[in-house]
Amino acid sequence: MLQLQTEFRTLYHDLLALLFPEECRACAGELVLGEEVICSHCRIKLPYTNYHLSPTDNPLHRVFWGRVPVQLAVAYLKFQEKGRVQRLLHQLKYKGQEEVGETLGRWFGDALKSQEAFQEVEVVVPVPLHRSKRRQRGYNQVEGFARAIAEALTVPLSTEALRKNKSQGTQTTKNRQARWEAMKQLYAIGQAEEITGKHVLLVDDVITTGATLEACADLLLKHGARAVSVASIAYTL
Repeated sequence: MLQLQTEFRTLYHDLLALLFPEECRACAGELVLGEEVICSHCRIKLPYTNYHLSPTDNPLHRVFWGRVPVQLAVAYLKFQEKGRVQRLLHQLKYKGQEEVGETLGRWFGDALKSQEAFQEVEVVVPVPLHRSKRRQRGYNQVEGFARAIAEALTVPLSTEALRKNKSQGTQTTKNRQARWEAMKQLYAIGQAEEITGKHVLLVDDVITTGATLEACADLLLKHGARAVSVASIAYTL
């Protein structure tokens, strides 16, 4: 009976997929049987950084030199305007497609867990959204990605270690020092006991100047984190 029910559910889902085919979130083409969220062609064509192969010596890690002592720094993809990564992030942030972050997190998590350096990570902390922005969007676009990485590394996810005090205005017209001063006012420690004495993997969606992660990493270290590493979905080269 159980086998019959399983076969019926599989048939039902296959029929739904046939009648209402899902679209690839990267190219809008139809997903075929066995594909989820991102089609196989787009997955092959995604611009991977491969920074996880040298997490202490790559262009992203060098961004933080002289700014904050980051132990490991990785990004899964290279951000390219009008490319697949930009489309995926748009679907994730503005179209309610949380599964984009979850899928990318599973894939990246599988890559990270094979690297010895990431075996030292003890807790994963996503960069928080202000409560008004979260209420508006309905979710924090970073959390699904971060949660999938935490599951791959078999460590806890802490969504309360950091909090955002207020919504963020545009930072594009400010120099680095001004951005840093503004960022220091935006974030605060929430539950320090969740990161005290631990190696924290701090996770964001896109890294541009690194100012957000610099401010958050500085806070975590000042409130007892043993070490901080950073990871993101994408990095703007």
